[in-house]
Amino acid sequence: MLGIPPAFQAQLPMFEPDSGAKDHELVETWQRFVQGLLGVLMLVGAGLMAHYYAPTDTSGLEQQVKQLSRQVQDLQKQGTMASSAVDDARESVAYIYGVYRVSGDAHAPGVRTRVAGTGFVVARGLLATNRHVAEPWYGDREAQEVIARGGQPALEKLQAYFPGSPIPVELRPAAFAKRGDLAVLRMDETNFTAGLRVLPLARTRPRVGDPVSVIAYPMGVTGMVAKSPAVVYERLASHRDDPGTAGELAALSLIRPSATFGHIGDVAADKLIYDAPTARGGSGGPVLNAHGEVVGVNSAYLDGFSGGTLGVSAAELTPLIEAAQRKSPQTAGVSQ
Repeated sequence: MLGIPPAFQAQLPMFEPDSGAKDHELVETWQRFVQGLLGVLMLVGAGLMAHYYAPTDTSGLEQQVKQLSRQVQDLQKQGTMASSAVDDARESVAYIYGVYRVSGDAHAPGVRTRVAGTGFVVARGLLATNRHVAEPWYGDREAQEVIARGGQPALEKLQAYFPGSPIPVELRPAAFAKRGDLAVLRMDETNFTAGLRVLPLARTRPRVGDPVSVIAYPMGVTGMVAKSPAVVYERLASHRDDPGTAGELAALSLIRPSATFGHIGDVAADKLIYDAPTARGGSGGPVLNAHGEVVGVNSAYLDGFSGGTLGVSAAELTPLIEAAQRKSPQTAGVSQ
């Protein structure tokens, strides 16, 4: 072997005799640390993988899906129920036509005019409507002025035309509300009227937001002629709104009410406010809930406000129906 010059020996590091053993121990310690660190990292990684791939708790989501499904089913049921209820009720809703007069004198001419409206069956032989349909001078400013000067009001004609019947039914007053726009009329008893379905009154008051439908004859004869077949429309479009035109429509089975739909906007004492549209001739039509029960009687509308259709609560009808049923036909017409 070559020797190391003495000059360089002083520059070489000095090693203890056991330095190799200490280096080996240090390497082993470092290896164990690295292995432990890798083990910890593997455990953390396994935990993260398990959390990522493990099935999540979907119980809350499933509950939301079930709740939404039930709401959709309820809406579908309501829609189906409302459609069938309206269809079932239409045959019991009549178009009312009348003529009334208020006699005058030498100083003030009298009033004679027509009235059109809607009514519906509330008991055997009884028809509900508005008071301003059954007693047309009620609320008529011109007629009231003549009455104030001594004029006497009288009905010349009051008839009901039902879907499916070519023959009008004669009507007579039975009971009027002292306050409020409600009346009950008595129908002539026939085989046809005896078979008419009674529309049930709701036992509970409607709430804001409840869906409702109104069945009526908006625009009277004019409205029915407008939706008649083209051949009939061309022949009757120029005719007046009178019993002759109504009779022709009845003979052709074209006495058919229209239905409009909306929601209750407010309930105030005996008044209902809803957005189902109406028009002249729709007065007295039934306001139905989703179950086909009468919650109100269509009465008026606020011109220029689509959500301002007014009705009288059906609860106000009950005492009038009871009063009309207690009275015989001979005593009909006495205000209650």
